[in-house]
Amino acid sequence: MFSWIFLFWFLQNLVPFYSFDSSQCYSKEQKHLHRDGNVVIATLVPLYNHVREQTINFTGDRKTYTRFRTAAYQYSLSFIFAIEEINRNTHILPNISLGFDLYNVNSNQWDTLEAPFLCLTGMGIMIPNYTCRRQKKAAALLTGVSWPTSAHIGRLLNLYKYPQVSFGPFDSILSDRRQFSSLYQTAPKDTSLSHGIVLLMLHFSWTWVGLVLIDDHNGAAILSDLRGEMDRNRVCVSFVEMIPDNVVSFYFNSLTIFQIMISTANVVIIYGDIESLGGIILQIGEFLMNWKVWVLRSQWDLSVVTRYFMLDSLHGSLIFSHHHVEFSEFRKFIQTYNPSKYPDDHYLGLAWNTHFNCSFSGPDCKILGNCLPNVSLEMLPRNAWEMDMTEESYNVYNSVYAVAHSLHEMTIKEVQNYPQGNGEVNTNPWELNNFLKNTHFKNAAGNTVILDPQRKLDAEYDILNLWNFPLGLRQKMKVGTFSPKAPQGQELFLSDHMIQWATGFTELPRSVCSESCFPGFRKSAQEGRPPCCYHCTRCPHNEISNETDMDHCLRCPESHYANTEQNHCLQKTVTFLAYEDPLGMAITSLALTFSALTAGVLGVFVKYRHTPIVKANNQALTYILLITLTFCFLCPLLFIGHPNTVTCILQQSTFAVLFTVALSTVLAKSVTVVLAFKVTVPGRLTRWIMTSRAPNFIIPICTLIQLVLCGIWLSTSPPFVDSDAFSEHGLIIIMCNKGSTISFHSVLGYLCFIALGSYTMAFMSRNLPDTFNEAKFISFSMLIFFSVWITFLPVYHSTKGNLVVAMEVFSILVSSAGLLGCIFVPKCYIILFRPHKNALYHVRNKAHSRVRVSFAV
Repeated sequence: MFSWIFLFWFLQNLVPFYSFDSSQCYSKEQKHLHRDGNVVIATLVPLYNHVREQTINFTGDRKTYTRFRTAAYQYSLSFIFAIEEINRNTHILPNISLGFDLYNVNSNQWDTLEAPFLCLTGMGIMIPNYTCRRQKKAAALLTGVSWPTSAHIGRLLNLYKYPQVSFGPFDSILSDRRQFSSLYQTAPKDTSLSHGIVLLMLHFSWTWVGLVLIDDHNGAAILSDLRGEMDRNRVCVSFVEMIPDNVVSFYFNSLTIFQIMISTANVVIIYGDIESLGGIILQIGEFLMNWKVWVLRSQWDLSVVTRYFMLDSLHGSLIFSHHHVEFSEFRKFIQTYNPSKYPDDHYLGLAWNTHFNCSFSGPDCKILGNCLPNVSLEMLPRNAWEMDMTEESYNVYNSVYAVAHSLHEMTIKEVQNYPQGNGEVNTNPWELNNFLKNTHFKNAAGNTVILDPQRKLDAEYDILNLWNFPLGLRQKMKVGTFSPKAPQGQELFLSDHMIQWATGFTELPRSVCSESCFPGFRKSAQEGRPPCCYHCTRCPHNEISNETDMDHCLRCPESHYANTEQNHCLQKTVTFLAYEDPLGMAITSLALTFSALTAGVLGVFVKYRHTPIVKANNQALTYILLITLTFCFLCPLLFIGHPNTVTCILQQSTFAVLFTVALSTVLAKSVTVVLAFKVTVPGRLTRWIMTSRAPNFIIPICTLIQLVLCGIWLSTSPPFVDSDAFSEHGLIIIMCNKGSTISFHSVLGYLCFIALGSYTMAFMSRNLPDTFNEAKFISFSMLIFFSVWITFLPVYHSTKGNLVVAMEVFSILVSSAGLLGCIFVPKCYIILFRPHKNALYHVRNKAHSRVRVSFAV
């Protein structure tokens, strides 16, 4: 009895020592997953992110957190899927089964080589240059996702010429055969991606963007390519943040996040691999940085950004991902991938325990059968798991097939060289390099896979839009493509209506340094700022800008003028000084009125030709002067109406000749008066001049000289019909061009010279004792003539358009009216209104009184 009681007590107290806590399974990290086969392929997958705590504790240390990467877990599933698919394929490695070694590799630089050493030695401890495996070595190692990880491992494997295939983004350094003679890359080149990103910016008119890059050789090359493309397409960079290639050190650097937040750029390009820029993705999620559109290079592991389930900072992001066709068999594989089929997969057991209420069997952390029925990975939340194959998983799939095809070729060669062999692969791993470097094949999707970097083609891209719709359920929707091989202008295709924009944007986001300059304005650069930052300046006179954001305004053709808004050129109206115009009607009326008035004065002088006042002033010269003045008043009619070559020539020549006759007549009258009072002075010459009527020859001589000047003018550079499109806004003025300006001024100067001679003669005879002496009136008329034409010259050169014609016509009328008014109006007044002063006795009495006064003096 006591023995049974003791046994019961012992067992009851023994249970706590063996009690199992399921939380131990979550702290456990599985570093190795193995399946045996005739040939083994190993892969090193970074399944964890190690992130240090932001705050420092009292001991001065930071606590490190470990985050499981579900995206990297998909790499391992793609790896296993490819292995199993090849084993079922009778055309690749027949009668040979592929096994695998799957290791977790740390992304930090100080223990990256731990997993490769474990793979090479086959033990739980790292012993360089020793192999403790009972089974065969792995034929090749698959590495990724970042280039530093592959490079660190590659330098180790290069010592043994061990085949290595990288499934991360293509990197030029890894293609250096001097450093990595046995390293191959599956991913296509990204040389055209910079062009695609800039085309995306231009498509949405984003000219003010920020750049976040890795501070390494890749970042420098990408920055150079992007800046070159942006400069060629007038896209400006608001800021450039170069991130250290150490995820842990950057995670606590808030300066970059602060720079992004204060920047006026609403679009930020994040370009780099998943490993190096994982920290900034975490910070973007934690800081809830909305109102920004993120343009990403790769399909980031967004499952780590789950702190704010409903508020997603990355909602609306645009992602450039290598184009690949989805494998339906891969989705079926994931749907059937469960702990019962793969009990050794520790991570799969954790997922089943967390999401499907399955319990662990014990310290081995294997799942018991008490789970929900018919569960699969497909049922996991989309924010934690993604069913579609990512581009890195696609590269893993192709990498396994590349090794398998190389092994197949090597097996065929061995069979040919050693027919008596059993068909197994018995060669050393480094011999596989001869086949890997020439491998190229078409995968199940029909895409060509080439490992030789010299023969690789530029990748084609799918443009994905990250949706957090319905709220909290992330999904990536394909909204466009970029194909560098497409014809120019058709490389980028986007379905704009499918794009969901970032939180805070209700319409297409704008990301510009300066607002657009509307038509009618042009861009004016701001000193010291990029070309995308500018002021909007109104276009100069008669220039337009008919598009938005024009650098330069366009001058309207001479036949057009700019409208008020200066965004369109209008046809100018052709005009000239017409009879219908108010100005033309006024000039015509004045010309005809003065011409009729002059004819009336001529009629008065003819009617009263026998009176003393008419006889005393040389009737012949008076008639010539009045007839000439009549035509001078009619001369302005040649300046009115549509100009032609004949009227242009007649305008100036008629004006010059008629005024020459008029002024030379006045000069002849003045000379006659002076000579008449010098007849009493002894001298035969004076008498001969008076008796021979020599003064009458002044008119033809002066006129002949003017005709010579006009002839020279018309023969060298005659006036012609011209158009003036600039003097008046919106008008093209048809007018006569003087031709030779020198000739015009010479003709005008000659007229002034004759007028000066007349004025001199009149001034000399101003005090002669003649009852009807008109010297004073001639002097005054010449002063008017000088005043008019001297004033005309500066006004003529400063006036434009029809006013030039009007000024010349006005000068002709005024100078003609001056001659008529000063010389003939006083005489007509006496003839018509004071006839008693026109009697002979009045003339004699006035003459005697003047003589007496002269003798008395």
